[in-house]
Amino acid sequence: MSLAQFYPWQLETAKAWLTQRERFAHAWLIHGPEGIGKLNFCMAAAASLLCTDAHDGIACGKCQSCHWFGLGNHMDFRLVLPDALRDKLGLIIEDVTKEKATDTKLSNDIRIEQVRQLEDFMGLTTHQGGLRVVVIGPAEAFNTASANAILKVLEEPNQNTVFLLFTHAIQKLLPTIISRCRRLPLNIPEAAVALQWLQEQGVKQPELWLAASAGAPLLALDSSDSPQEPLSYWLQEFVAELSQRRMPDLDSYVARLEKISNAQWIDSLQRLCFDLSLMHYDLPLRYFPSLQSQLYGLAAQVNSVKLTELQEYLKGQQRLAKHPLNVKLFVQATLQRVVLLCLAK
Repeated sequence: MSLAQFYPWQLETAKAWLTQRERFAHAWLIHGPEGIGKLNFCMAAAASLLCTDAHDGIACGKCQSCHWFGLGNHMDFRLVLPDALRDKLGLIIEDVTKEKATDTKLSNDIRIEQVRQLEDFMGLTTHQGGLRVVVIGPAEAFNTASANAILKVLEEPNQNTVFLLFTHAIQKLLPTIISRCRRLPLNIPEAAVALQWLQEQGVKQPELWLAASAGAPLLALDSSDSPQEPLSYWLQEFVAELSQRRMPDLDSYVARLEKISNAQWIDSLQRLCFDLSLMHYDLPLRYFPSLQSQLYGLAAQVNSVKLTELQEYLKGQQRLAKHPLNVKLFVQATLQRVVLLCLAK
């Protein structure tokens, strides 16, 4: 673990927030869209809160506390993540939470045992006589037992302890958890800042990747490492045919789409529907600006009420994406629904 630093689009928010220590709450809920760096924000904030020589509220990177944090063994810090996320990030999964069998799927939940360990941690005297910091998330990963356990911890805060919870989906959290935290929203960064950062990471076609990721730079970076294109060829062809009111050869599309994950191509259709909705209100496209000319004609022939119904239908298909009874029929039925909407007279 290295010392986390704020991304360029986070720095001003972090400074304004961290320099108000005298009014600092014991628990913060950092929330915003996925792919903008909320975990990194919390890690950099934790390092800054523990730093003994912070400048403008930001960690100096040179003191003993920053050194310990960078090594991943600061005694006044705890990071609580689902085991599956820890594994994905290459972090050590402690023996007390490690699954017994290597072929057992790691948990995507924050489990009650992880929360209970915090009680022992908070019972200790802080090593430097200052703050202790706990980063937990994503908060929507709490199961029923762990959610009740963290509520108890938040209701009875220890002195000099700061909790930083982060979430991609604040609407999924228990109101009681939200009410016990002060909220700090993080927004999609300005496109110019995100594009400059992506260019510095060596991303080719950053404009297309950023648009396809709804302006979330970390999602754009991750997607650019995949073999797929920022705009799938199948979707370009599909939209081109529909905009010209031509009936697509569904069998050929089924043959192509059944080779990729259902969640991926359904997500593309959901984004397409969202852009069509924006076109109805003369708003700029969010996901596929390169398809503006085709979508303009398509939006003119699509009923807005039916489009809303299609969006709800695709949400249902996304829930079934991992467990279709028959993949080929699943793909065909979904595409047929889209075609019927777009070519209806």
